[in-house]
Amino acid sequence: MSLHNKINAKLSVRKEQNSIRSLSLDEGLIDFYSNDYLGFSKSLEVNRPCTSGSTGSRLLSGNSKQFQRLEQKLAQQHKADAALIFNSGYDANLGLFSCIADKGDTVIYDQYIHASIRDGLRLSSCRSFAFKHNNLSSLEQKLQQATGHIIVVVESIYSMDGDRAPLEEIIDLSEQYKAHVIVDEAHATGVINQSTNGLTEHLNLEERVFARIHTFGKALGIHGAVVLGTKSLREYLYNFARSFIYTTALSEHSLSCIEAAYTRLDGHNEEQVLLKKNIILFKSLLSEKLQKCLIQSNSPIQCLVIPGNSKVKAIEKALLKRGIGVKAILHPTVEKGKERIRLCLHSFNTETDIKQCLQALEELIQ
Repeated sequence: MSLHNKINAKLSVRKEQNSIRSLSLDEGLIDFYSNDYLGFSKSLEVNRPCTSGSTGSRLLSGNSKQFQRLEQKLAQQHKADAALIFNSGYDANLGLFSCIADKGDTVIYDQYIHASIRDGLRLSSCRSFAFKHNNLSSLEQKLQQATGHIIVVVESIYSMDGDRAPLEEIIDLSEQYKAHVIVDEAHATGVINQSTNGLTEHLNLEERVFARIHTFGKALGIHGAVVLGTKSLREYLYNFARSFIYTTALSEHSLSCIEAAYTRLDGHNEEQVLLKKNIILFKSLLSEKLQKCLIQSNSPIQCLVIPGNSKVKAIEKALLKRGIGVKAILHPTVEKGKERIRLCLHSFNTETDIKQCLQALEELIQ
C-alpha cells in the first residue's frame, strides 16, 4: 500500500465512524464555542501594533530585557520563585513532561488530562499511568505501584468536562507517598476569582505544588504560556526542554500583549463579574431535561452529554443554522458514549444569547 493510499484509508475509517474533523470559519455567530472567556481577544487595549520580531530562539538571539522583566512579573504575580515563558500551552507541556522524569521515575496523571501532557510523556523515558478521573482511591492504587521520583499531574479545571480537581485532597495524598504535584491551570487562569490566579493560588496551595502551567490562550485571549516553579526548574527547562530550546522566541508584540492582559486584569474585574453572572444565569435557566444531560460544573465550560457522534454533530449543525456557535466533541476526543455538546460561556454573552441557545437545545435534544 502506498503512503497516499494509507493516508486515504485512515481518513476513510474516520469518515465511516462519523468522527472526521474539519476546519470551519465560524463568523457572525453567537459565541458559545471559543475559550475567549473574558472577551480579551477582541480588546484593542490588549492587541497593540507589532513592533519587531524576536529573530531567533531565546538561547541564541531571541532573549531580551522585556522577556526577563515579564517573567519576573509573572513569578511575582503567581507567588512563584521563577517563571519561564513558552510559545504556547502545548509547547510548555511538551517541553516540561518530556524532560522532567527519567527512566525509573513514575508520572501518574488523571485520565482526562490534556493531550499535550500525554504527548510530552510519550517523549519521556519514564513510566506513566492514568488514574480514574478525580478518583482518590484510584490515584492511591497507582501511587502504591510507583517507583523512583513520583509526579502526579492534574488540571485544575478540565477542558472537556469543566469540573475541578479535588486539588487539596490530591496534594495531601501525594505528600503521603512523597510525590510531587504539577497542575495545569489553563482553563482556570483569570476565571476562578477576580484575578489572573488559578485554583492553586485560590486555595493557597502554591508552596505545596512542584510546578504550575498557566496558558494565555484562554481567558487572556492571546498566545503563549508560562511554567512556574523554582529557579532551578527554570534553569533546567531552558537546558533540557526541547520545545523551548529549538524554537523561535515570541515576538515583542506577543510579550506586550501578555503584559497588557495581566495589567488589565489587575485593574479591572468587570469581565470576571459578568462571566460569573452568566454562569449562574445559564445554570438557573436549564430545564429538567437539559439538567439530566449536564456534567456538573461551575466553570465557563458547560457540557451536555449526548451519546453518539452522529447525534452531536447533527445538533451542532442545527444550531449553526440558527446562528448559534457551539462545538460537538466527538469520540475519540472523549470516551465512546460520552460524546457531548460543549458550551463555553463568556462575559460578553447576553441574557438573550443564553436564553436563545437553551431554547434551541431544548427543541433539538430528544
